[in-house]
Amino acid sequence: MQGIQPDDGRIRVTSEVLEAALERKTFLYDKAGEEHFNLISALHKSLRNSDADAALHWLARMLEAGEDPLYVARRMVRFASEDVGLADPQALPLTIAAMQAYDFIGMPEGALALAEAAIYLALAPKSNAVYTAYESAREDVAKTINEPVPLHLRNAPTPLMKAEGYGKGYEYAHSLEEKVSAMPCLPPGLEGREYYHPTDQGLEERFRKKLADIQEKRRSRAEKPLTEE
Repeated sequence: MQGIQPDDGRIRVTSEVLEAALERKTFLYDKAGEEHFNLISALHKSLRNSDADAALHWLARMLEAGEDPLYVARRMVRFASEDVGLADPQALPLTIAAMQAYDFIGMPEGALALAEAAIYLALAPKSNAVYTAYESAREDVAKTINEPVPLHLRNAPTPLMKAEGYGKGYEYAHSLEEKVSAMPCLPPGLEGREYYHPTDQGLEERFRKKLADIQEKRRSRAEKPLTEE
């Protein structure tokens, strides 16, 4: 190697190597320490604030300091679900594709795939409605985990189960004109509970209108006299 001269089995570093080493900046980075968490936090919050330039800066800081690119990719995959969600459903597959691209070609070329994902995530519309919906559902599950499945939602593969009321009252949505039944699908103790509240960001605005339409059809179906069937 240029600048390193073997002498009787020993490696001697020349003045040229020392000069090059002193001129090269070193990154103060500990992949298991505080700076690791500081930088990933900065990246995540820059993405959330739709700051593509800052996101690229923190991404480059981590990658050039030797952070595992797959760790960064995994965090961006999480961001795609937690902070973009259904406001832009393409964010998740695009970020997963970037992770797979890095895994396929490695560094340094793979950094461009991660940079592409970071820019996309930063500029995408933001919504944490999926995150808050799941957290609310998870809290209810912890309180009602032993509540049985309503009988009308159970299959009745045997005559005995059918005799016990399994499947009784089930409405097949495909056979209804509205394609929506008023039949409750939550446990009785949670009937009427709503978890997902779409925002007006990106595609979620369409989902919000669709959800309102479904709820209106469900109310109309519930108020419909049986004689009209």
